[in-house]
Amino acid sequence: MPIALCTTSHSPLIGLHDPEPGVRAEVDEVLGRARAFVAEFDPDLVVLFAPDHYNGFLYDLMPPFCIGAAATSVGDYGLPAGPLDVDRDAALGIARSVLRAGIDVAVSEDMQVDHGVVQPLTFLFPALTAVPVVPVFINCVADPLGPAVRARLLGGAVGDALRGTERRVLVVGSGGLSHDPPVPRLSEAPPEVVERLKHGRNPSREQRARRESGTVAAAREFTQGRGGFRPLNPEWDALVLRSLAAGDFAAVDEQPNEWFVKEGGHSAHEVRTWIAAYAALASQGHYEVLSTYYRAIPEWFAGFATTTAVPR
Repeated sequence: MPIALCTTSHSPLIGLHDPEPGVRAEVDEVLGRARAFVAEFDPDLVVLFAPDHYNGFLYDLMPPFCIGAAATSVGDYGLPAGPLDVDRDAALGIARSVLRAGIDVAVSEDMQVDHGVVQPLTFLFPALTAVPVVPVFINCVADPLGPAVRARLLGGAVGDALRGTERRVLVVGSGGLSHDPPVPRLSEAPPEVVERLKHGRNPSREQRARRESGTVAAAREFTQGRGGFRPLNPEWDALVLRSLAAGDFAAVDEQPNEWFVKEGGHSAHEVRTWIAAYAALASQGHYEVLSTYYRAIPEWFAGFATTTAVPR
């Protein structure tokens, strides 16, 4: 089975609160090279590991993992809305294989996805539905969280499920690295926010606009050194990138959950999507990283990175 990998940070602030033009141009060039890498590989299936930000998955029912057999973009932050081209047969086949491997994973026939899924697709393809996709949700923000090593086991099981196919599969990990944006936490939230975290699916246009403008305002505060958010941590980001490139998963995913928050911020748990993607690639044998880009971009609340890799 031909397989390739691309992992990338995402940020809903791209285009809404950009860094200075030279940095934006640099990132655009990197993403352009990643797009060219994907075009040359020419996948006919994308398996995309991604988080959610209380748009599709809420506390009314919060699975640790979920595979989408059908999915629709909610269109947050001005991104494309509407159905994704989900390969239902592939999704259900992967789910059955993963369950046989002993990894408990939910299945959704009506998954709602946000920028965590949609942005990498817009980075890498000319249209949201350019290539059939299987979205794999990993809970990265809602406590309680299982240990990060579970993401590696999930990714390895997904990779094993793919091994028999003759399709050209691009594995994508979306999220991270260090960042601590204003994502609410249930234990600290006022009652009205608690209600939204439980039942706030499908907000009105006005409600979504208020939430998104609040994120932009928080990014302005963060860029100016205010707001009490945890700083980006390029040293920790480098450790994550170095460890995954070397296949040294244990250096990252065998750490306690508190370590991720201390080193990278509350949303640093999104590196679980990278762990899963690299584990899926590693299930095919040794691999090599072809490209790595990193820059701390406070305007996007992100230690922003993009990598590509292939089997060795």
